[in-house]
Amino acid sequence: MLIFLRDLIFQDFVLKLFSLVLAILIWLTIFFAIQKEVTPLPGAPSHNARVRFFNLPIAVVATAQDVGGFRVEPSDVEITLEGDANLIEKLQKRDIRVMVDLSGIESPTNFHKRIEVSTPAGVTHVRVDPEAVTVIIPPKVPPKT
Repeated sequence: MLIFLRDLIFQDFVLKLFSLVLAILIWLTIFFAIQKEVTPLPGAPSHNARVRFFNLPIAVVATAQDVGGFRVEPSDVEITLEGDANLIEKLQKRDIRVMVDLSGIESPTNFHKRIEVSTPAGVTHVRVDPEAVTVIIPPKVPPKT
């Protein structure tokens, strides 16, 4: 038993010591990077920021023949975005696309549809309020003869 324990510790001792030193160096690098809020990778975002946009209009995407027929309630949304602080600082309302895709819809009744959000690269949407809208389809008037 004593020989087993001795071999467990001293066999390949240099490799074991090197692994221990390397693990300690990696741990210290990560620990100090977290303490200083510095990223260990150059070019990676340093920290994220959040911003809220209110009253963003919802664009309705539909086929050419149905564009004038649909209406959505509510007509605007509130969006919370998250991303690199530098990108968020420069972000404007016109950089965000909020839409509802109604192409191919043939339902004669009103229904709910999920809102789609398109943001610039490096920015993600965290929250959309409301998440869905009610699509109002006016009744089709038969052509006059």
